[in-house]
This record gives sequence, structure tokens and C-alpha cells, in this order.
Amino acid sequence: MSDFAIRLAAENDLEAIRDIYNYYVRTSTCTYQIELDTAEERRAWFRERSAKHPATVAEADGVVIGWAALSPWKSRCGYAWAAEASVYIHHAHHRRGLGKALLLDLIERAKAAGLHTIIGGASSDQSASLALQVALGFIPIGTFREVGRKFDRWLDVTYTQLLLKPEN
Repeated sequence: MSDFAIRLAAENDLEAIRDIYNYYVRTSTCTYQIELDTAEERRAWFRERSAKHPATVAEADGVVIGWAALSPWKSRCGYAWAAEASVYIHHAHHRRGLGKALLLDLIERAKAAGLHTIIGGASSDQSASLALQVALGFIPIGTFREVGRKFDRWLDVTYTQLLLKPEN
């Protein structure tokens, strides 16, 4: 799929971002959030975005069909060069290259912001998400067993890591 553009998210994208995310809250283990994201929570999340931790959207024909973000890995100062990547695609637009394009864009933005590493992760049953991360150079680091619970079952989380190489 090449008929989309990736750009920084704007405040007027928040409803679409929230709708995409809430679909997965209701239906999937790709997020362990159980309560639907509110408009207020999404606005607070957006206020925390920066050049170092941006939110982006994939847009086709004026409609947001996916989004991605870099978030601080941990709050302590020593972790300031590490970020966690999140990518969510509207459920009607899977398997069209959007996730790959959004994650590649995040990687470039992370390099430009001077980050050293990106942490990826997914519920271990989300094989497509993990395969995408590995295909883009993320190395599997480990699996935390039964650290999440959703849909009345215990879930494992597999983490991956991409060390960013400075441009020559």
C-alpha cells in the first residue's frame, strides 16, 4: 500500500487515534489495557509528546488509518536515551505495509532525536507484531511469563530491542 502519508499527529487526530486504540482494548491482546481510553486520557497523552517522543499518523484520503508513538522507556534520567515504540493500525487496513512504514518512520525520528535504543514488545501471542520488529532489526531480548491478564487468561510479553547506529 503506497497511497498513504505519514505525518506528525495533531490534536484533531486524537479521536481517530483513540478509536483505533479502543478497538484493540475491546478485542485484542495487543494492549493489556482493559478500560477504554477516554478523550481526556488521550489528550493528556498527546500533551506529553515531543520531538524526542513523537506521535505520528498514517493518513489516506484525509482519514487516519494508523498511528505510532515513541514513549519514554522509564522515567529515571539514566534512561533518557531509550524509548518504547507503539504502532496501531486500523483493523480494516492490516497487511498493507502500514505498520512497517510507521515503525521505520519512528526509527528515523528516534535517530534524529539522538536516541540510542528503541524497545519493542508485544504480547507473545501477537506473532505478526513480533515478526515485524525482528524483520526491521529488533533483537528478541526475552519473555516475561504471565505478567499480564486479559480475557480471563495469563499472558506473556516478549521484548525486543533495536540499537540505533549513528549516521556516518
